[in-house]
Formats: sequence, structure tokens, C-alpha cells
Amino acid sequence: MSLERLQKTLALAVGAFVFYTAATGPFEGLVQRAIFLALVSCLGFALYPLGKGTSWRRVGLIVDLVLAAITVTACGYVVWNYETIMGSLPWATTLDMALTVGLVGAVLELGRRTVGLIFPVLVLVGVAYALFGDLLPGALSHRGFDAAFVTETIFLGDLGIWGMLTGVAATVIAAFVLFGALLLHTGGGQAFMDFAMRVGGRQPGGAAKIATIASGLFGMISGSAVANVATTGNFTIPMMIRLGYPRPFAAAVEAVASTGGQIAPPIMGAAAFVMAEILGMSYWTIITGAILPAILFYVSVFVTVHFVALRRGLAVLPEDELPAWSKVLAPRHVAPIVCALGGLGIGIWLGRSIATSAFYGIIGLLIAFLATQTGRLSPRDMAGRLLAGLEDAGKGMVIIGVLLAGAQVLVSMINLTGIGVTLSSMIVNLAGDSTILVALIVGLVCLVMGMGLPTTAAYVLVAAVLAPALTSVGVAPLSAHLFVFYFATISVITPPVCVAVFVGSGIADTNWLPAAGHAVRLGAVTYVVPFLLLLYPGMTMQGTPLDIVEAVFAGLALVVAIPALLSGAKLTGQRPMDVLILLVVIALAIWPHPVTPFLAIALLTGARFVGRSKGEALA
Repeated sequence: MSLERLQKTLALAVGAFVFYTAATGPFEGLVQRAIFLALVSCLGFALYPLGKGTSWRRVGLIVDLVLAAITVTACGYVVWNYETIMGSLPWATTLDMALTVGLVGAVLELGRRTVGLIFPVLVLVGVAYALFGDLLPGALSHRGFDAAFVTETIFLGDLGIWGMLTGVAATVIAAFVLFGALLLHTGGGQAFMDFAMRVGGRQPGGAAKIATIASGLFGMISGSAVANVATTGNFTIPMMIRLGYPRPFAAAVEAVASTGGQIAPPIMGAAAFVMAEILGMSYWTIITGAILPAILFYVSVFVTVHFVALRRGLAVLPEDELPAWSKVLAPRHVAPIVCALGGLGIGIWLGRSIATSAFYGIIGLLIAFLATQTGRLSPRDMAGRLLAGLEDAGKGMVIIGVLLAGAQVLVSMINLTGIGVTLSSMIVNLAGDSTILVALIVGLVCLVMGMGLPTTAAYVLVAAVLAPALTSVGVAPLSAHLFVFYFATISVITPPVCVAVFVGSGIADTNWLPAAGHAVRLGAVTYVVPFLLLLYPGMTMQGTPLDIVEAVFAGLALVVAIPALLSGAKLTGQRPMDVLILLVVIALAIWPHPVTPFLAIALLTGARFVGRSKGEALA
């Protein structure tokens, strides 16, 4: 069997397993997780072969086969001994320790191949700390754990590699990855792009706004900002360059828009489901709390693009290149989206689990796809699209499954040693119990810890170590977790390890450094909005209606004032006065008082009125 055929077969097997368990319900906890990890690991070794294209590929093949065999053996061992493991808390044997080393090694090797060295090194540091942390001096020391106890924690129970994160990956996240892949392959992808072109194409900075809308829509159902840049960027970046947009700016727009999709409901880079499990809150509480910051992010990007387009005279997309509304609203494009969301809503209304609700959504989109494409596509073409969606879903689950399994190992070691509490205490002591100082330190550390990591893995890491520092100084748990999540997420557009910008710059064929500068300016509000989560309870849709209105006004003032300040937009026509007004507006917006957000909006409105009377064009 060729490598390509093996990849396709394994990807279909993963997709079929997820589809089946979403329809019928998952197996017992450890059984579901072990089978899922075995499948995605084998697929991972096929998709990312060691030594591909080199003279030593045969050696790499042997290594891949050995690692795959170890993984399957370890997972099979857990499935076979499920009742013993969960019922009797067995002591670790030499075989258990060997299987643990082999399985963790295989998972981390796949992590290295998919996202680089940073993640597996962090996990190894966590395991080493559990084994040898008693040798460290001072507050970082702990009582020490031997290899047998660490093995029991990682492998022989549901706290280590078979813990909650792996469980969420094997059920809810996997179901939504399948949902998103099938949606894109049954008309949703074209519908998103057509809608973005029709809505944004004729506005100032039209091509950049198309990229923002399209990448945001794709990113909302994608688990990776980097993958989103690579997908939609191949269309949007060349289009912007063709219309005369500077290459660094084109790369930055795509990188920022794709990153914004990761903080936007309903998927939030798959972190929404993990956050719900960690906090013990409903999924709907999480996404409701994330709606307003996500809206503010995209409004800020639109406003920035608009100001830059007016100042630079960026071209709009020609009318003859825009799809007609009849095509945008064609049933073959729209019906799968409507029916998919309808099925998802019905499942939730009936009180089904999130994974089962995703299955209902899949059934809805399949029915709509078959109804609208019968007669337009041959049965073979329709089957091909569905199989392609199933295959892409299987491939998409590799990174998520492997990284969350590895992250679960790290989290179990953090919980075992108590290092998370220790680091949180050190941060609080350093900041002197000041919420803002704690938040500044936590935000900076999140940016560093999130660099080079996918959204979900970055969130898990910072949530385990840094979120407790915020909650210990009185920040609400949801606000604290959204705060660290946003800072970990935007690390992909923050120099020096801004991987989303690297990918966008590669497509644009330009230097990444100026692109990173544009990206930071375009996403500037995202560095400030997390602090609004701490200052205004209404930012997460919690509190009284007045609290929510205050948060909205503060956010709106910021998403206009910061882009206007950075892009040199005209308010009154006098630059020094404009800068002063915008700085005052920003200060009022971040000053948590019931009156200040309204004063900020009033000041902006008044300045705009003066500018209009003088003929100045802010918009």
C-alpha cells in the first residue's frame, strides 16, 4: 500500500470512528480515549513520516513503525485492562513504566513533527520536574515522586494522558472538527468566500475587508490560526497584492483576521470546550462571555483597515469580479449552512450533549447537500466531496489529539507537584496584590508561553499555570481564563515568534518583520480588550444590563480611538488636538467608572461633529 493510500485510509478510519461515536455515544472514558489516540497517532506517523525525502528514509520508516506499534500496544493494553485500571488502582509494573515511556515518547515525537520542539520540551520539563523537583532549592522544591508513582499518574488512571483534555479531544472537539470539515466541503467554504466578497469588496480597503470577513468565518470553525492563513491566505493575499496593497500589509491583514477567528465563538480554536470542562461551566456560558470581545476585535480590524484605506487610497475590488447576490444566496451554498446550524440547534434544544448535537448538525448538512446537489453533481462527485471532508477531518484531528494528550500529561504533572500554585503565589507576591500589575505580568508571560503553540495547547498551558494568579486577586474565573486565552492566542501575531505572520509573509513573498509591525497595529485592540474583561464585568455578558452597556461603550470607544490614533485618522483636522482627544478617550474607556465610557463616546462624537463641520473625513 502506498503512503498516500495509507494516509487516506487512516484518515477515513479516524473520521468514521468520530462519526460513529458522535451518533451512538462514546465508549467508556478510557476506552474512547485510548482508541482515539491510537488512531490519530498512527495517522500522524503516516502524515508526518520521519526522514521523508532524505537518504535515510528507511531508518525513519523503521522508527515510525516501532513508534506506531508501541502506541497501539499501549492503547490496547489500556482498553484490555480498563476495568482493572479504573476499579483497583493498580501498582505500576516494569511493563507499565515501559509502555508509559514509549507512549509519551511517541506522542511528543508527533508533537515535535507537527508544531516543533517547544511543546514536547515543555512536557518533558514537566515530567522531569515531577521526578527530580525535590532536588531544587527554595519554593520550587517539592517532596519528590518516584518513577512508579509518576507512571501511575500518567498511564494507570484518568488524571494523566487519559484525562479530561484527551477526553474532550476524543469526543466534543473531534465531532466539531468533523462538522466543520464537512461543512466546508459541502458548500460552506464557497458560501463564506462569496459572502465576504459581496459585503466587503466595494468598500474602502475592500480586498482587505474581504480577507477579514472570510478569514474570520473560516477561523470560527477552524482549530488553527496558522492553518487558516495557509488556506484562505492563498486566495486573499494575492488578491490584495494584485490591487496594489503593500505586501507586508496584505500578509498582516490575513494573519490578524485568521487569529481573530480563534477567539470568536462557537469553536474558539477548540478551546471553548476545554474551557467549559476546566471551569465546570456550560459551553453556552463560555461562548456568551466571549461574544462581545470577539465583536470588538473584528470591529477594530475593520476600522483600522478603513482608516488605512482612506489615507493610502487602497483600491476596491472591481464590480465585475464580485459574485452576484443570486450566487451568494444560492441554495446549494446556503442550505448546508442553514441546515447544519438548524440541526445543531435542535440537538441543543432537545438537551442532547454537544457532541451529539454536532452529529445532528452533520445530518442536517448532509441532507441539504444531497437535496441541493442531486442532479447537479454525479453520485461519484458527491461521494468524493463527502469523503474528502471526512479525510480532512481525520487529518485535522491529529494535531488536536496529539497536542491535547501531551498537554494532559503536562497538566497532570503541574497538578501533582503544585507548581501552578507556587508560580501564581510568586506572581502575586511580585505584583503586591495589585490586579493590574498581576494582569500585566500574566499577559506578558502568556505571550511568551503561547509562542509557537496552537490555540488550544497554548490555552491549556497558561490556564493551568497563570489563571490561578488572577483568580487569587479577585478576578472572576471566566474573565481570568478568557484573559489568559486571548494573550496566549495573539502570540501567533506577536514578534518574535509570530508564526501566523511567518506563513502570511511566505505567501506574500515579503519580509516578515514589517508584516509583524502591521499585524501588531491591526490587532492592537486585542492587547487592550483583555484588560476590559478585568475592569468591566459586563464584558462577559455578566452583571446588570447597565454593566453590559458600560462595557459595550468602553469597548466601542477603544476600537475607534486606538485604530484612529495608530493610523493617523483625522478628527478635527488638527493633528495635535486629534492625538490629545484620542488619548483622553482611551484613558476614559479604561477607567472603570459608570460615567467614563459614556464620556468617551460623547467626546469622540463631539470631535467628529467638529471635523465634519470643517470637512474632515474620518470615514
